[in-house]
Amino acid sequence: MENIIENNYKYLALRDAMISPNMKVNLLAVVVESGVPKKSKGTDYVCTLKIMDASHKDPGLSVNFFAEDMGKLPHVKSSGDIISLHHVMIKIHNGDVNAVFNKKYSSFALFGAEPSDDVNPYQISSKFKLTDNDKELITRLRTWLLDHQFDAGANAYLLQMREINAGRYFDLVCKILHVCEVPEHGWILFVWDGTDASPASFDTSLDDEAQNPLPLQLEHSPLSRDVLSTFPRVGTVLRIFAGKFFEELGLKSLGIGQWVKFRNIVCQLRSGLWHGLLTSSCRLRILSDEDTIVMQRQRFYSDRLTSGLDILPLSSFPWPSRTTETDYEGMTFSTLIDVLTHSKVTAIFKCAVRVVAIYPWRVDDFRSPVGTCVYRIRLTLEDPTARIHAYVYGDDGETFFNGYPPADVLTTKINKLLGITESNSSEDECNAPRNPPWVQCCIKSYYLDKSNPWETRRYKIFGTKLIG
Repeated sequence: MENIIENNYKYLALRDAMISPNMKVNLLAVVVESGVPKKSKGTDYVCTLKIMDASHKDPGLSVNFFAEDMGKLPHVKSSGDIISLHHVMIKIHNGDVNAVFNKKYSSFALFGAEPSDDVNPYQISSKFKLTDNDKELITRLRTWLLDHQFDAGANAYLLQMREINAGRYFDLVCKILHVCEVPEHGWILFVWDGTDASPASFDTSLDDEAQNPLPLQLEHSPLSRDVLSTFPRVGTVLRIFAGKFFEELGLKSLGIGQWVKFRNIVCQLRSGLWHGLLTSSCRLRILSDEDTIVMQRQRFYSDRLTSGLDILPLSSFPWPSRTTETDYEGMTFSTLIDVLTHSKVTAIFKCAVRVVAIYPWRVDDFRSPVGTCVYRIRLTLEDPTARIHAYVYGDDGETFFNGYPPADVLTTKINKLLGITESNSSEDECNAPRNPPWVQCCIKSYYLDKSNPWETRRYKIFGTKLIG
């Protein structure tokens, strides 16, 4: 866009403003990203917007705003909206060019991006004066936007949860589902994007399951059923450990249900569970529900729910393995979060899961007391939404193992269920890396104490057979 004279000042194209250090300029541009308001190192509050125009699209220009209270900072409704800035200072810091909004002499106004939107601003600072010329320029910028759509979330480092790898830094667009403070980890954010994180391989010893069982969650105590009931039915809920960066990144101001973009986040595996870590290099941007990439994520989730079979784990495509079969072939699949949050204490479900651990591990110990015909085993099941313990007991165990096969036959079946390959069998089999297959199983919930059913709720496998 050309420089435009407006009374006795002019709007500069971003390209020209960026070569005008230490000058006060006026800018009219599109908001690409909106940062989270937070406390500055002094007494003010600060937030950062990234803007673009036809002269400078990628990576845009950062504008830092300072105000004595958060209400005076810009509150962008949607990436793609238009901002008019008067008297902002162009600065160079550590080699990067940015604009600085000074609360004493700068002013701004925010406008919707759609041609049908009112030309009047939806937020205006105290010193801003809107002119007819501003309205004309905003209309022209909206028209330009129609032919120059942009994706606020797109870049070469943007991944979905199904694409993450341990140790790789990347960007993530996700929805904040829950935030809690826990003594052992500080602040934890629970985020989701509608996809399933890749299932992990395991190299922990199954002999450790007695003294050091595989955890069901990374936080010390499980979330309440009320909280879990707010989580989506499909898709991995990623735990992000924020630590001291929780307040530094302004995360306290985020609301549940807010879509955000984390920049430069890293993920790791612990006990086969994915978790994210925030570091000093991480940045956070607020996204609107109307952003293109957010709508893509939401549409993907809706499609998974309506298609029926897409509720199955994405990595089980096209179907779980034939390692098991059930007595309820026509039953609709549920996810483990469905199991955990079901409104009734007792219910039956069919799920596609992986058996990631078993206790006891040795087949000679499956029946207790030793020498009886009573199976007593605890399986650790997982799908992209949760982990649970489910028990194989008594007659259900007889069905599961098809009677009482010899130890060598039983061992072969269990190895297949746990993902232990023949090449890694023998004495090292319990320590070998393993990748359990997706299998079908029927789960029944029950309780141990009628006077306290929810607190004593447990799960068991039934109507399921392990095929040799």
